[in-house]
Amino acid sequence: MEPDPNDPSRPLADRLRPRTLEEVVGQDHLLGSGGPLRKMLEAGRLASIVFWGPPGCGKTTIARLLARHVDLHFEPLSAVFSGVADLRKVFQAARERRRHEGRGTLLFVDEIHRFNRAQQDGFLPYVEDGTVVLVGATTENPSFELNAALLSRMRVFVLNRLDDGGLETMLARAESAAALPLPVTDEARAALRGMADGDGRYLLTLVEALFAIQAAEGADMAPLDPDGLAQVAQRRAPVYDKDREEHYNLISALHKSLRGSDADAALYWLARMLGGGEDPAYILRRLTRFAVEDIGLADPGALEQSIAAWDTYDRLGSPEGDLAIAHLVLYLGTAPKSNAGYAAYGAARRAARKTGSLMPPKHILNAPTKMMKELGYSDGYQYDHDAEDGFSGQNYFPEGMARERFYAPPDRGFEREIRKRLAYWDKLRAKRGEG
Repeated sequence: MEPDPNDPSRPLADRLRPRTLEEVVGQDHLLGSGGPLRKMLEAGRLASIVFWGPPGCGKTTIARLLARHVDLHFEPLSAVFSGVADLRKVFQAARERRRHEGRGTLLFVDEIHRFNRAQQDGFLPYVEDGTVVLVGATTENPSFELNAALLSRMRVFVLNRLDDGGLETMLARAESAAALPLPVTDEARAALRGMADGDGRYLLTLVEALFAIQAAEGADMAPLDPDGLAQVAQRRAPVYDKDREEHYNLISALHKSLRGSDADAALYWLARMLGGGEDPAYILRRLTRFAVEDIGLADPGALEQSIAAWDTYDRLGSPEGDLAIAHLVLYLGTAPKSNAGYAAYGAARRAARKTGSLMPPKHILNAPTKMMKELGYSDGYQYDHDAEDGFSGQNYFPEGMARERFYAPPDRGFEREIRKRLAYWDKLRAKRGEG
């Protein structure tokens, strides 16, 4: 039996749950005309699915509506509270239902990534023989959290966090259901959407609290401004799990913003990471790596600034030391970029693997013993300080290996000067070779 949408004992988010797929907000890329879920429904056959998306974007609602649309029994299960025994009961009931009623079962598993690999394998025979249509929901990357065998039997659909327009639609629906406007100013209304951070369920929870305050204070209650709203509801912490995918997503965004010399974007991602509780030492380590890899000798000061910021943070801690990290991000974001040193080292490593154990040329080997002198060690070595221009031009590569150029600095930043130096040594080397 469908729950009564007007039952005041039910939470507002549950009462306003969409009753048709057309009422779902924010997922038109899946459910709109030409969307993959819409096409699947039009074909009349529902495959097993994984919904991957942030909290409050409609994963459970859509699964329930899909079951209704194709006339499947909806069986919800949470991986947090369920084990193998619960799954066996569901599979047995699904077989009996299909045998006696001729009706299939849509098994919806919330937080499916919470099941371990062995438990996930337990789904395979029941998905393959059609005992259940499995719909899993997860906030984690399925390619990391689900085993390959199960994932190969399911289609992954990515759900979006609700944008500002979708959240406003939900506010309007809440006001329509209550037959009352929200007791907030326009500025506070915008702040309310920001507090939700794309989570429709959380938004409606805040709305329900506001309506409760309005009911307690009466119809003459003055609309809340943003400051008044902040006193009623704390701003939600941004979604960030420093042990999972979001950790890697944000450090990638920070690194690539720096590489693209967008200091403002990099500063934003830094604020997101620090605000989410990321370890500042991890950020500083990655920023120091960036200084070496992506700036290198285009600005030798970048590495010095990195170590200085790291040392400053170690001395001050948070929150005072956070500003040192911010200054470092600004320095790295505005510095000239070059990966020439990084590329040169990679090329040298490949050459070293290719050439194996070639000996250095004998003339640059020391000869501390008589035998080594007799073997020709250090024979013909030229002391560069005694040579004209302080440069002998002799060969330093292994015998039998042609000279290679690994380092090719670009014509920018300090490496512009290094290019001049290399050209100078090349000119002298050619001159000594002619001699």
